[in-house]
Amino acid sequence: MGGLTLPAAILEWIEKAVGHPVLRATRIPGGGTRQGWFIDLDTGRIGDTGRIGDTGRIGDTGDTGGKLFLRYSPQPLPARSAFHRLATEAEVLRALGSAGIAVPAVYAVHPVDEAVLLERVPGDTWFARIRDPDEQVRVAQDFIRSLARIHRLDPARLDVPALGPVRSAREHALERIAQIRRRATAPDGSIDPLVRLSADWLEAHVPDYDGPVVLVQGDTGPGNFLYRDGRVTAVLDWELCHVGDPMDDIAWLSLRTVQDTFTHLPDRLAEYEKLSGHAIDVDRILYYRVFAETTMATLAPDDGPHTPARDGTPAADDDQSAAEKDAGNLMLYLQLHRRLWLEALNAVMGLGLTSPVMPEPTEPRDWQPLYADVLAMLQTITPRVDDPLASQWLKGTARIVRHLRELDACGRERDELERSDLALLLGHPPASLPAGRDALAAAHAARRVSDEDVTRYLWNRVMRDDHVMRHASGALHRRTWPPLTDAS
Repeated sequence: MGGLTLPAAILEWIEKAVGHPVLRATRIPGGGTRQGWFIDLDTGRIGDTGRIGDTGRIGDTGDTGGKLFLRYSPQPLPARSAFHRLATEAEVLRALGSAGIAVPAVYAVHPVDEAVLLERVPGDTWFARIRDPDEQVRVAQDFIRSLARIHRLDPARLDVPALGPVRSAREHALERIAQIRRRATAPDGSIDPLVRLSADWLEAHVPDYDGPVVLVQGDTGPGNFLYRDGRVTAVLDWELCHVGDPMDDIAWLSLRTVQDTFTHLPDRLAEYEKLSGHAIDVDRILYYRVFAETTMATLAPDDGPHTPARDGTPAADDDQSAAEKDAGNLMLYLQLHRRLWLEALNAVMGLGLTSPVMPEPTEPRDWQPLYADVLAMLQTITPRVDDPLASQWLKGTARIVRHLRELDACGRERDELERSDLALLLGHPPASLPAGRDALAAAHAARRVSDEDVTRYLWNRVMRDDHVMRHASGALHRRTWPPLTDAS
């Protein structure tokens, strides 16, 4: 079953840590880079230890109703990953919980593996599923209160040694840019052109801000907190947290609102400004939008052909690995982030880029009707599947089929348009797209092609990819960065 069952050693660790046998371990959809599991304990029986283990929180699990939550990754974290180890995330949760922030309690941290056992906090995740507009506003306002409370904490007083010493916002930004470069540098010394020009731009335009720094959650906003009855019950996922400029988190919030609706953002930012004491600075937010997307593109180190996917999970090189994640959902969000990245760069560089010529469908192939048949079958099957994870992955499968249908229809025309763009920049037609892309990367690294020209080329390429993926993306295809202020 691969990623659908927990290893026996992890189950044994859980039982030893909490002192009760595990009744059920159920993997749930989502979880980002780490798997999420509902752990149900048999609290009527005592395990071998009958107590909380030395790696856990002092106390018992009686107040949990025998229901806990496991964050787990079967693979060790790469040495140069953008993510913290789960042990560090547990440090952050404990520090924030002690400061009165609504976060899950930590029950146990595995001493070796990437696993942490947490309180299972009641609540829902997807903000868009709130149907009542008034309740949406209440939940959004409560999240802003929570974010402002976090940003009022002095990070120097939080007991999280793994985050390092607290310095100025500029020093923290430069340190993270250097980390981006290290992660993005392949064994042969090459760097993806978009990462290179983004890192160069970020380094040259660090905001002139010398105000207080905060604990930045990173990737903060809808989807990364739980809510119930109009209130936030817990803020989740601190794997990208760091010390920095408060506008860094606001940029992440504006990114999360593209993925999941979050009421009228200018209203929420006005509330944040009053509650936190940090003035909203649009230019700094635009800067940190580029920073956020460049970070998302370099979550894992570039170690060559078997580099992990952009979400930080290992690259799939066999059927078992491929079945451990929702490849359709990952495909959608990789494309969304790449488009938002180019849109953020277009805004700060002032290039005024517009939609390029789009590929047109070619004569349908004989097998084209089979795509509709497969999609109809999936549409019939999905409502009959009770397992939430399986149901979610079936939807991901349908997204892949829709994308393959469009690639079949206009993928060749899309590739020809890119060849033409490469020929203009290189001065000759490339022998192949991979060869042309490599040649352009080398020319850009040697400064024979400008950042502006590379950005235009990548803009055209990404917007065409987005066009081809439009039916698979659905509503995400039409979403973009939200406004930060109301038009005057």
